[in-house]
Amino acid sequence: MLTDGARADSVPNLEIETGEIVGAGHASTTGRFDDEQLFYLMSRGISVEDARRLVVRGFFAEIITEIADSEIQDRLMQRIDDELVKAGA
Repeated sequence: MLTDGARADSVPNLEIETGEIVGAGHASTTGRFDDEQLFYLMSRGISVEDARRLVVRGFFAEIITEIADSEIQDRLMQRIDDELVKAGA
């Protein structure tokens, strides 16, 4: 999250859509920003706020680019940008 007081609840979810289950598992991960990523971006002259925004956008973009419809991709990224602005990142 982007603020010191932020909280996240991570709930792993597993969906199986077949009758033949050989093996299945699930996982959930949370963590703070990678200090090395932030340091790298900031060492290139990017402010800490912009660096955090880029890291968050990159995280979401990795998932959103899997969506076939580019209009939906654009709308989702715009919504993320709007939320980041509201959060002050």
